[in-house]
Amino acid sequence: MRFNKRDIVQRAGEKAMKSYIVKKGLLRSYTIDEKGKEHIFMFAPEGWIISDIESYANDAKAVLHIDALEDTEVIAFNKDSIDTSKLPVDAVLEEFFRLLKRVSVLQRRVIMLMSAPAKLRYEHFLETYPQITNRVPQRMIASYLGITPEALSKLRGEIARQK
Repeated sequence: MRFNKRDIVQRAGEKAMKSYIVKKGLLRSYTIDEKGKEHIFMFAPEGWIISDIESYANDAKAVLHIDALEDTEVIAFNKDSIDTSKLPVDAVLEEFFRLLKRVSVLQRRVIMLMSAPAKLRYEHFLETYPQITNRVPQRMIASYLGITPEALSKLRGEIARQK
């Protein structure tokens, strides 16, 4: 399945019936607050999986929007058509541990947003997503970090001066 840059993959308020593994390109998930400001939850570059997990798992309405930041090719998994009984156990375990690593990234992110200073959050972003740093606008990175674009610019300047 393919999405063009700026295509909406999923809208908040709809039920998430699919999860996507990114083969090529870049997706993001985000919320929009009551003032219309975007808050980026995660990026999904090549090899990452993305979905509104709560909606997908619990048949609830999605709270996340998902869109394509680049032309993107994905493997889509429709919730209603997956027959796990026919999957080889080794493949299921391998995928389970790969997904567990992604969940650990999100857990670290939530903890960092609650307690870590902006510099540490930015360093974690660079470690987690080294392949997308130059593919994503700075305003989106700032949104992901929970800071303003101006604060990110200042932070990047401080880091550059320290090197």
